[in-house]
Amino acid sequence: MYYVVMKSHDIRMNLATEQYLMNNRSFDAPLLLFYYEGPSVIVGRNQNTAEELNQDYIDAHDIVVTRRLSGGGAVYHDLGNLCFSFVVDANASDFGDFKSFTQPIVDALHSMGATTAEVSGRNDILVDGKKFSGNAMYTRNGKTFSHGTLMLDVDMSVVPKVLNVPADKIASKGIQSVRSRVTNLRPYLDPQYQDLTVPEFRDILLKRLFDVDSLDAIKDREYQITPEDQAAIDRIYNEVYSNWDWVYGQSPAYTQQKRQHFDMGTIDARLTTNEGKITDLHFFGDFFGAKNADELAQTLIGTVYDTAHLTEALNDVDTNAYFTGVPKEDLIALLTRA
Repeated sequence: MYYVVMKSHDIRMNLATEQYLMNNRSFDAPLLLFYYEGPSVIVGRNQNTAEELNQDYIDAHDIVVTRRLSGGGAVYHDLGNLCFSFVVDANASDFGDFKSFTQPIVDALHSMGATTAEVSGRNDILVDGKKFSGNAMYTRNGKTFSHGTLMLDVDMSVVPKVLNVPADKIASKGIQSVRSRVTNLRPYLDPQYQDLTVPEFRDILLKRLFDVDSLDAIKDREYQITPEDQAAIDRIYNEVYSNWDWVYGQSPAYTQQKRQHFDMGTIDARLTTNEGKITDLHFFGDFFGAKNADELAQTLIGTVYDTAHLTEALNDVDTNAYFTGVPKEDLIALLTRA
């Protein structure tokens, strides 16, 4: 395994670095990335940004907003949160198999005293039943990255102020509020780790993951960003992660909204029909999929809008590649329900 410790505290630069390394640099072993950043909100690839955020609060507090390549829901980061990312060959893991990536992190946390930490649900890590880590995945051109958060000491009071969490998602988990579901990791660590800074926490995790006593022992496994790399990363930063069209875009006009929360995520379909056929279709939500749901939407344009014709149109389509864990018949039922 190789690793990169990012120096930037701008989530847009860090995501640009992650994307560049995944797509433009080859390694003969998995690559591990660590980074952390100032106050920011990162929405999932398939989400409608304007509907997920409290923009007035974000503007008033100079919080950075960007969109990531991977699916899943919106998350809040600040300097008390450590991010990690594993980049591997796509054939080295199944898409959506978060446990294979997160279990080494959980094992390291157990050694630091957080013995109740466990992988749970589709993409969370919990401690004493409360979430302190969410994870997301993206695959392209034979590579996959799985990245996640580790909330060591995040300002929890900000989370409900920046995120407009849909009521159906809260209800589906049988809880009263977002705040009751999440926690910081620090209180669960052994006493000798209670005062760790985020960089100190990161370095201990590195040593645990590489099974060494000193970072000097793995210096030859650290990849250094070159000036050539940085120039390409800067272009991605400008063209993607700080680009308004990518982050916000324009909400499409639509005549119908079909929304449902499944165990594996929420699908929010916005569609327009004319003369009984689908003329426009967009998918939003915090779902995961190895393929871009926009591609599936385009294949359905022109389809007669009823169950029989949608079933026929999707007969030979692997819809699980677009909506991991959601059965095809449930997707069709969502699209066609009154």
